[in-house]
Amino acid sequence: MEIINRKLTEDAFFKEREEVLKQWSTGSSVNLDEAIKYQKSIDVSKRFGLKLGDAQQNGKTLIQPRAGVALYDEHIKLLQYLETEGEADLLPSTIDSYTRLNRYKEAEVGIQKSREVGRSMLNGFPAVNYGVDICRIVTSSLQSPVQVRHGTPDARLLTEISIAGGFTSFEGGGISYNIPYSKNHSLEQTIAHWQYSDRLVGIYQEAGVAINREPFGPLTGTLVPACISTSVAIIEALLAATQGVKDITVGYGQCGNLLQDVAAIRSLNLLAREYLDKYGFKDVRITTVFHQWMGGFPQDESKSFGVISWGAATAALAKATKVIVKTPHEAMGVPTKEANASGLKTTKQVISMLNDQSLLEIPAVIAESNIIYSEVKCIMNKVEELGKGDIAVGSVAAFEAGVIDVPFAPSKFNAGKILPARDNNGAVRFLDTGNVPFTADIKDFHRQKLEERAKFENRKVSFQMTIDDVYAIGRGFLVGRN
Repeated sequence: MEIINRKLTEDAFFKEREEVLKQWSTGSSVNLDEAIKYQKSIDVSKRFGLKLGDAQQNGKTLIQPRAGVALYDEHIKLLQYLETEGEADLLPSTIDSYTRLNRYKEAEVGIQKSREVGRSMLNGFPAVNYGVDICRIVTSSLQSPVQVRHGTPDARLLTEISIAGGFTSFEGGGISYNIPYSKNHSLEQTIAHWQYSDRLVGIYQEAGVAINREPFGPLTGTLVPACISTSVAIIEALLAATQGVKDITVGYGQCGNLLQDVAAIRSLNLLAREYLDKYGFKDVRITTVFHQWMGGFPQDESKSFGVISWGAATAALAKATKVIVKTPHEAMGVPTKEANASGLKTTKQVISMLNDQSLLEIPAVIAESNIIYSEVKCIMNKVEELGKGDIAVGSVAAFEAGVIDVPFAPSKFNAGKILPARDNNGAVRFLDTGNVPFTADIKDFHRQKLEERAKFENRKVSFQMTIDDVYAIGRGFLVGRN
């Protein structure tokens, strides 16, 4: 199939919608006019985008956990606990894996088994199976804004039910919820699916209801260079804005070097604004989200708090609008509600202490931000060239050519040729740039940085550095020294 970056017509959208709502029985309960009316009745204090906008204006960093269980009454109790005991500013409903794969029959079995055994047999909240009314029970039981977080290549029905169900923010995108999550979904297919989801958000927006949208920033979450994640964030923001979305949160996953991470948020904010303005979307609000460390965690709970605190400090010093918080049980599987709350309170304490401090304008951060800026420009210029000005066409072509290449992604539509590794200060650099269209001086910069590390460690620059770096945090270090 061919894909172009054009706003879906009303006829095309509603024709597709007839089929989308037939994917599962609960789809028939979605009445768009009634859902818009319901969304308008939600108090402003529970509107996700408004709370983000206020935080941005006041230089605050909000905290948000991940959380979701199978039984809706238990899900409500979990979120209420994180809201009160965990002091979360924003709340999630993390969706289960079956729903993410549109396997609603298996999700239904999971709900039934959970009821039988009295504990969650799913790794998240099955929103599609529950439908609009139960989603409204969940969202109306909380005092804070609630977002749907998932990982779904085809989230069309989930978007319909979630927004009608009172959620005021929806995560994901046609690239970020495909390439890092899936092997066989084509980009043309998933971009088309997400054009539908974004057009739905646009329809709500045109009716006076602002729904926050958040592309998934960390991608694979493992040594992802900032220029790659930023390029994807820009593309997904442009795709969403084309469909009428006016409130977008762009994200980045912590890599561990403080100056580089602060610079990444700085350049992400600047570049997203620059490209949205360039394409005529000056009325779209841009906010940022910083994801605490997405890689391996220490087994020891106390050491895990150290990793969480480092992420909290970085988010605060980068003035990210919000931070997604990890738990001290990351290495052990699904966390308890108490562990989740502990991660939140640890993060809130650090952010409160650093509220009046910023590293955004120090020379070292500006220098690193300029490097990221130059790298993104190389990538985006080629995307625009390949697409002849169409960002959707250019994105598909860019992945085919390896112009955009996500490290360690499972997708067969990803080139998989780049190799990241840390330099001697722990910043993520390119060991192999693959087909990413960097200038010679950028390539030389990365090579020089890795040569400095190799000299310090008395070894050659090699893939072994990458391997060592992947496992370093779990062993208590950032750089994987030999």
